[in-house]
Amino acid sequence: MTTDGPVRALPPFGIDVDRTGSLGSPATALARRLGGRYPIDPFGGDPQLQDALAPFADLLVRVTVEHPARLPARGPALLVANRGLGLAEPAVLATAVRRAVGRRLRVIGAPDVPILGDLVRKLGAVMAYPADLRAVLRAGHMAAVPLGPTWLRAGAGTPPTGLLMAALGYPVVPVAVRPGGPLGLPLRPWVVRVGRPLALRAPRGSADPLAAAELGEAARDAVQTLLDGADP
Repeated sequence: MTTDGPVRALPPFGIDVDRTGSLGSPATALARRLGGRYPIDPFGGDPQLQDALAPFADLLVRVTVEHPARLPARGPALLVANRGLGLAEPAVLATAVRRAVGRRLRVIGAPDVPILGDLVRKLGAVMAYPADLRAVLRAGHMAAVPLGPTWLRAGAGTPPTGLLMAALGYPVVPVAVRPGGPLGLPLRPWVVRVGRPLALRAPRGSADPLAAAELGEAARDAVQTLLDGADP
C-alpha cells in the first residue's frame, strides 16, 4: 500500500511528529494513551511510542556523530547511508539523528507484511515505495535510504535508483555508519560520519532516470569516501 492519495492522521494533540519532545510524567503519558490522545502520522508512525522507547535505545546504542551540523535541523532531506548484513546501521542512524538534531528519522524499507510491517512503521520506518518516499519528503520530514547490503560492512552497496528518483530536487546527504571495533564488531561506540550535501540537483517531480542514476553513483561514491576515512 502506498501513500499517493490523500492520507489521514490522528490529531497531533500537541505532539510534533517530526521533532522529539518531552513525554511529561509517566502517569500523564499513560493517561494520554489510555484516553486515545496520541497521534499516528499518515505513514503509521507513533511519535509518543518512539519517545517512550528512546531512553532504552540510549542505553543499548552507543554512538558518536561526526559533523552533526551537516544534518538539516528542519525541512525535507534524504540521507543515503551504507548498510551491512543486518538492520543495525539504520537503527544506529536513527538514534544518531535524534540525538544530534532532535528529529525523527523515517527509515525507508519497512516490510509490506501484516503485524511486523505495522510494528516497524510505528517505530518510524516507511515502506520502500517511491510514492511513499516522495510523500515523506513532500511533508517536510527527514528520511534515510540505505544502500544495498554488502558482505563487508566497510563497503557501500548498490544505490536504490528507483527510490532516488523520488528524491530528485530535495537535499541529499551522504552518511557513513561504522562499528567501533575490528571486523565490523560494535565493541566501542558506533561512529556516524555525516558528509556534505551533494551538489547534484534536479527539479522536484522529475522522472529523469539518468539524473537518478547520477545521484545514486554520487551518493555511493561519497559514502564510500566517508567509510574510507576521508571527507568528500
